[in-house]
Amino acid sequence: MAGSDTHGAMQRPSLLILPLGPLLLAACIPNQGERADPAPTPPPRMDADASTVELAETQPVWTAQQVVANARTVASATYVVQPGDTLRGVGNRTGAGSEAIARANSLAAPYAIRTGQRLQIPGGRYHLVAEGETGIAIASAYGVAWNRIVAVNGLTEPYMLRRGQRLLLPGDAPTRAPDIEQRAAAFRIDIDDVLTGGQPAAADNAPVAVASSAPRPLPSNVPIAQPSRFAGSFAWPVKGVILSRFGPGESGAKNNGIDIAAPAGTPIRAAADGVVAYAGDKVAVFGGLVLLNHGSSWVSAYGHASRVDVVRGQKVTKGQVIGLVGDTGYASKPKLHFELRKDRVPVNPIGQLPPA
Repeated sequence: MAGSDTHGAMQRPSLLILPLGPLLLAACIPNQGERADPAPTPPPRMDADASTVELAETQPVWTAQQVVANARTVASATYVVQPGDTLRGVGNRTGAGSEAIARANSLAAPYAIRTGQRLQIPGGRYHLVAEGETGIAIASAYGVAWNRIVAVNGLTEPYMLRRGQRLLLPGDAPTRAPDIEQRAAAFRIDIDDVLTGGQPAAADNAPVAVASSAPRPLPSNVPIAQPSRFAGSFAWPVKGVILSRFGPGESGAKNNGIDIAAPAGTPIRAAADGVVAYAGDKVAVFGGLVLLNHGSSWVSAYGHASRVDVVRGQKVTKGQVIGLVGDTGYASKPKLHFELRKDRVPVNPIGQLPPA
């Protein structure tokens, strides 16, 4: 993946989990002498006026559930449908993912199959998803990029995994899980990975958490309901001089957003109504980072915050303060890195914001 310079995020900027102390994928990959279970998440600390909440040192949701790299190798075969078979049952019987079988046989929803039908079973290595596992954690356990797993499995929005789902691993994924040092060196994620692989898997028909305006962290194994439609328009998250514009810069590196200069401590405001998909400071490139899902496949990102005042799953309104401007991450001066994405593709924010 591409990296990032100090002027903004480049094309698919890498968000590197800091390789120190508890940040070394502690919950995903327990080290010798360390606990396999993640440390308990401390509650958020309320400010004196109780009007905002400052995040304590918490781990991203994708580190909460340990993933065991125990993928099963399935040989390519032909299966003859038996009376009473369902597509998911065929997947369970053969060890292949039902979604992969559907793709291989050009089956469409509701995936009806008939007795005597011959189904092609696509061979490969399949990981059986457990409750609470996230796509990012699964990718880390096998030392492969999550976006490649997304592509191989044809995953689509809202990118929610389910308990019992079988994910096909890329053909060149290592047959043995890399050791902890190799994983720490290779485990880099970007904003797209967080949005597509940050939701924990749930059982069928399990409740999905409904966003609340209260800043209360949700359990790490609970998926979050996302807005269905984008309502309204975008507003400037901060006012200031634009340091770096969208697109290729002088070095040729592409900035996926804009960088706005503002004094340290300036309030960062939500550009539109939405639900917090990620809030934390455990990534290197952007430091304090907030991702808001606005519905209709619109997402906004706010990086380099010195303080983050919202939590995952919280419902926010346009203009609401979600943090403070800082110089965290790869920033040499106080600024806000701001992105807008539509259907996972970075969009020039200037075209979506009112005249400055």
